[in-house]
Amino acid sequence: MKSRFAIVAALGCTQTLAWASSFYLPAVLAAPIAHDTGLSTPWIYGALSFGLAVSAVLGPMVGRRIDHHGGRAILCGSNLAFAAGLSLLAMATGPFSLLLAWLVLGVAMSAGLYESAFAALTRIYGHGSRSAITGITLIAGFASTVGWPASALLEHSFGWRGACLGWAALHLCLGLPLNAWALRYEKGAPPEGGDTEPAKPMPTWNRGMTILAFIFTASGMVTMGMAANLPLLFAAVGASPPAAIAAASLLGPVQVAARMLEFGARHRIDPLASAKIANLLHPLGAAVIAVGGAPVIVAFAVLHGAGSGMLTIARGTLPLALYGPHGYGARVGRIAAPARMGQALSPFLVSVAIAKLGVATLAISSALSFAALIALYQLSLPSRRPS
Repeated sequence: MKSRFAIVAALGCTQTLAWASSFYLPAVLAAPIAHDTGLSTPWIYGALSFGLAVSAVLGPMVGRRIDHHGGRAILCGSNLAFAAGLSLLAMATGPFSLLLAWLVLGVAMSAGLYESAFAALTRIYGHGSRSAITGITLIAGFASTVGWPASALLEHSFGWRGACLGWAALHLCLGLPLNAWALRYEKGAPPEGGDTEPAKPMPTWNRGMTILAFIFTASGMVTMGMAANLPLLFAAVGASPPAAIAAASLLGPVQVAARMLEFGARHRIDPLASAKIANLLHPLGAAVIAVGGAPVIVAFAVLHGAGSGMLTIARGTLPLALYGPHGYGARVGRIAAPARMGQALSPFLVSVAIAKLGVATLAISSALSFAALIALYQLSLPSRRPS
């Protein structure tokens, strides 16, 4: 079997492409799309939310299929769906065609974002998947850092329709071959690392999964809502537009740096403790803003970005540590479904909160983070070999 490094590097690149051409796309293209189609900018973000809701509904089914048949066909199929959805988006002229495009993109996101990649890796590496999951998030953490300038460059050179077609071409010419190559030995491969424990029937639902679903929903609404509105929040604090954009642009690099630290400490800190630290960092950043105001927005970006980066890893590693690799894909799909619903609404809700409440929005987001932190203390890791 190919080296773990090669597989992780390839899947990290395809995840970067998937996130850059879906979730992060409206941040750059929403205004020109709205202007050209005669729709309002909230309409464009509403279409993104619709796509995320579609992905939430389909997520459990996708996870079950990966458990039974592997992730190669699912992830390769997602590239075809991304290409189709982006091509439809390039041809959109009104609300119906826009929603149709995001319906297809929602199908693509259900099959092509983190949960599917995590499930494919867990099927290969079993309990030893934590480092591989972290490796993917290290690379894909640059999705916004790479995706926003790339979308802006494509839009400037070819217009927003050309930008969508450019991303579609990248899925066909880069994403599809990389996913097919990385996972060509995956089907039927036993997990590495000596995982010989017998498969256990996956519970339809239990208390721990309910707690995890709440944690990932609350923390996910904070991370996704802030990711889409961070420059707007900094402007509400009193920062100038250039300073707000500069501070917000630190989000991607800080997320990656935090994931590197988490990777280095993976043998000394378990996923549950890591998730607790991650949920504490956003309220700490909010306290810094409350004391220092606009001059300390960089400190907030660092604290919030570090927590956000660590939480992405927790979405993959915490269910693995609690329940093991058997039935991982279906279980994570179920746990992630309410989180994706919340994330679908959070960019819009946070933008409305900032418009109405200004910096006081951080009190609400901090309360959600504290609620997730308290819920984490209701969980305990089983006494078995560390993941």
